Order: sequence, then C-alpha cells, then structure tokens
Amino acid sequence: MADVRDMYIAHTLFRREFARLPDIILSIADGDIAGAETAGSHVAMLCTLLHLHHEGEDLVVWPKLAARGGAEADAIVPVMETQHHTLEQALARVGELLPAWRSSGRGGDGLADVFQQLLPALTEHMALEEREILPLAEKYITAAEWKTLVAHAMGAFPKKYLPVVFGMMMEEGDPAVIKDILKDAPLPVRLLMPVIGPPAATARNKRLRRARTPGL
Repeated sequence: MADVRDMYIAHTLFRREFARLPDIILSIADGDIAGAETAGSHVAMLCTLLHLHHEGEDLVVWPKLAARGGAEADAIVPVMETQHHTLEQALARVGELLPAWRSSGRGGDGLADVFQQLLPALTEHMALEEREILPLAEKYITAAEWKTLVAHAMGAFPKKYLPVVFGMMMEEGDPAVIKDILKDAPLPVRLLMPVIGPPAATARNKRLRRARTPGL
C-alpha cells in the first residue's frame, strides 16, 4: 500500500517556503522591477507547485478514498475538497496580482497580504491531511496509485525548476525517501538530481537575498 512519507516532505517544503513569501515580497522596494521579477518568479514557481500538488490529490486521492474508505472517508474527504477550493481561490487571487507586480514593482503590499491570509488556511489543511487523510491513504490506496501524485506534479511542472524544488526538498527531507521518489525516474535524473538540486536551491536563495532592499 501507499508509502506516504513523501507527503510529509512536500508539506515541510510548503510550510517553510510559503511562510517566507510575505517577507520576501515586502523586502522589495516599491518600483524595483528587477527585484520584483526575481521574487515574483519564485512566487510563481511555488504557487504552480502547490496547485499541481492539490490537483493530483483532487484527481487521485479524494475519488479513491471516497470509493473505498466508507464512513471514514465520508467524514473527511468533503472537508478536504472544501479546503482545496478555498486555497485555490487564494492562488487565483495571486495570479491576478502577480503579473502587475512583476512588471512594475508596485502593489507588493496587496500581494503579501494574500499570502498572509493564505498561510493559516494552508497550515490547517496540511495538518488535518496528515492527521486524517494519510492514515486512510495507507489503508485504501496502493503504492502504484500513490506514485501517480508525484508523476502528475512533476510531469506538468516546468522542467527548469525541478532541480530547485528537489534541492528544497532535500533541505529537511529524509534522504531515503528522496531516493525512493527518484527511483522510477530515468537513470540520468536519479544520478544528477541529488547532485545539482542543493546548489540550485542555494543559488535561488542567494538571488532572493540580493534582490532584497537593505533596511526593508
């Protein structure tokens, strides 16, 4: 059955990185187009990753639990679906505000506010998922079905950002679980990603620090 340890790694990444976003956005001086583009690219990458993560759950996890989990699933799956809808509305609002900020460097306060409101809902959702959904997934979803979650996200995610994301996952992730995530990937990916991922994440963090305006 499903080995859900990879979900904890994903959640750790989301908790850490989304908590940083308001400060990153607010650290860019009003009108600093170059800084807004650097930070905005990072924001867009994380929002795309979260959207694909939730989309995979919508396509795979909720239907299979609803079909197999009986009363256990009936009590929690609708809650998770509602929370996803709320989070997707917030991401849609980001999608409305982000392009203008990236192109002008103006309007960062409103964008940061969206993430400040999103974070408690996201944190609550992931905690509930870990407490209620993951034990059900271990009972009712097969390992092969579970792996389609990673395949869905990675298949649709921009390839140029994959090393950065794997580097972020490796910051706090169990190396054994990271290795398991990669084991079905082509051999070059399995060999290269653990090598190029951490430097890619480090370089991304350096670019974000350089984009910050001193004193903000």
